[in-house]
Amino acid sequence: MHRYREETRSYANMPVRHANPGDALGIGTVHVVSWQAAYRGVLAQDYLDSLDPAQRGANWRRYLNGPLPHDESVFVAEVKPNNVLGFASVGQSRDANGVGELRCLYVTPEHWGEGIGRDLMSSSVDALVACGFREATLWVLDSNNRARKFYETSGWAVDQGAKQETIGGITVCEVRYRRTLA
Repeated sequence: MHRYREETRSYANMPVRHANPGDALGIGTVHVVSWQAAYRGVLAQDYLDSLDPAQRGANWRRYLNGPLPHDESVFVAEVKPNNVLGFASVGQSRDANGVGELRCLYVTPEHWGEGIGRDLMSSSVDALVACGFREATLWVLDSNNRARKFYETSGWAVDQGAKQETIGGITVCEVRYRRTLA
């Protein structure tokens, strides 16, 4: 397998490129604001309010500074430099050998429905295929109907995998989706 290395893609006028450590704060900000919007009423509000873009950004900076495994990629979508509107991360599945995983895909809420998620999804799937994966999985909260509809429209289907997670003191159920890549 080899690391996918396309520098920039543009679908629907949205450049998608590999993330670098300088994108970390933007990624952290997108991560937090998308969680705060998507999980309002699902996760505890005090937990959502406590999420810190700088802390998430620091975590992403550490991750992006290290050498990423050959089969992992992080993408950002931006309309101008240093203005991250969405990001996605892919790599080897955390729960199945030989299977890729879309680990996360988030877009700022004010840009939901504009095609940014599709652009990130396309780059993510291309990267997984380039690494030799023939199928991929992803996990999503069962109550996140907006994301589930997006994934289903993008060719993903529920595969019967489910697990309980505790996030911010609340137990939630995640369901696994799967799709054939090649």
